[in-house]
Amino acid sequence: QLQFVESGGGLVRPGGSLRLSCAASGSSLNYYDIGWFRQAPGKEREGVSCISSGGGDTTYVDSVKGRFTISRDNAKNTVYLQMDSLRPEDTGVYYCARVVYTIEDPCAIAAPRVWGQGTQVTVSS
Repeated sequence: QLQFVESGGGLVRPGGSLRLSCAASGSSLNYYDIGWFRQAPGKEREGVSCISSGGGDTTYVDSVKGRFTISRDNAKNTVYLQMDSLRPEDTGVYYCARVVYTIEDPCAIAAPRVWGQGTQVTVSS
């Protein structure tokens, strides 16, 4: 049974950095495209960044382009999200999930849906 555990969140000042990790168990990540999603209080969950199974293709929501970098190490069964130049608007609970990466819709949630418990990111002075 594929499971995800997100980690690396915390409290950081504006302009700071965090590196999130999404560790998978129960199945090899070689099979899966993976996405990072976030949900801020009172707002809907949004796709932040997604990466193809081999790591060759990535996409980012406009608000994080140039600041966030998604990567993966399939040998370690882990997907990362390096977040630099953090802003208060980046605050939220960050989740990883399986997606189906296509040119038309690179962050489409895969079925059946598999989510981790999420990790809290708070950007505040």
